[in-house]
Amino acid sequence: MAVAPPQAHDAEEEAMILQMVRELVAEKVAPRAAEIDETAEFPTDIKELFAQNDLMGIPIPTEYGGLGGTFLTYVKVVEEIAKACASSSLIVAVQELGMLPILIGGSEEQKKRFLPDIASGKKIAAYALTEASSGSDALGSMHTRATKRGDTYVLDGQKIWITNGSVADIVCVFATTDPSAGSRGVSAFVVEKGTKGFTVGKKEKKMGIRGSPTVELVFDGCEIPAANRIGEEGEGFKIAMKVLDKSRPGIAAQALGIAAGALDYAIAYAKERVAFGKPIGQHQGVGFMLADMKTDVEAARMLLYEAARKCDQGAADVSLWASMAKLKCGDVAMSVSTDAVQVLGGFGYSSEYPVERMMRDAKITQIYEGTQQIQRLVISRALVGKGK
Repeated sequence: MAVAPPQAHDAEEEAMILQMVRELVAEKVAPRAAEIDETAEFPTDIKELFAQNDLMGIPIPTEYGGLGGTFLTYVKVVEEIAKACASSSLIVAVQELGMLPILIGGSEEQKKRFLPDIASGKKIAAYALTEASSGSDALGSMHTRATKRGDTYVLDGQKIWITNGSVADIVCVFATTDPSAGSRGVSAFVVEKGTKGFTVGKKEKKMGIRGSPTVELVFDGCEIPAANRIGEEGEGFKIAMKVLDKSRPGIAAQALGIAAGALDYAIAYAKERVAFGKPIGQHQGVGFMLADMKTDVEAARMLLYEAARKCDQGAADVSLWASMAKLKCGDVAMSVSTDAVQVLGGFGYSSEYPVERMMRDAKITQIYEGTQQIQRLVISRALVGKGK
């Protein structure tokens, strides 16, 4: 049975939001993109800009302080930001990722307690699943433990590769409450900044998305109230799978934005750069490259938008579409940004031009929220089953 879609903005409202986002990106985000990458610092000013313009809670229902927008509008916003700055696009995308466990599995009390501050941008959310020994098998080989003690839980363990973990106020953490049950013994919890026993560890030095902090989180006798458990014990696996259905299109949107931004820059360059008496874009070798890049971007966009509509509809096959969108958009981001560097030639290899940064940023979209190999596994199982 399909779930009713969230309150939808009509086409005119969506167009107004996207026009506003394009203006913000052109005036405020794009001029900061190179500096954000170079300094590798979280752009608090950009976060505040997005918060002031109600972009931090687009898919959060209005009763919890959000815009009540469609998921389709949300992915379009992420795409527009990522055209200029992939790191900045993650401010919106990870805010959505961090709140999803609460929206999907949380009680009414938890939604009212946490979501308004997330929607307003007053508090930053993060999502803590991955561990050093797990990788793609994040739920099946989890070591972080949550032990029940009266009306509290005590968390012990470490999480790695946590986006925005060092700046987050609210972190949705997955930990095992029943080690003997494997992935079915995993539960979800909200851990708030400042909780005793909760510290930020090593910050990763990354190839791309350098303005988005990626850190280790450490839980050492971290005591949280039982009221912060999301859902029942053992429901963490179910919640995490539902989160992926909506977080993967968000990363696909980031990937699409990177590709579209790289394509736009390559086209503009190919119109202006003259070689052998005419713009290089009019030489067949370059023109055909641009034609393939454009076709790939538009094909990826159509696939992503359909996946977003599936999310809004609560479609039964949303997992399949989310994985297809993430797979296609990630691969297109990598290929198009690489070709954009080629179109610019030596200039493309210079950090003075944005396509070099876009190429570095693109690679992660083939890795996080499930590698491309995991996406193919999800897709193939949807087609022919899992087997023994």
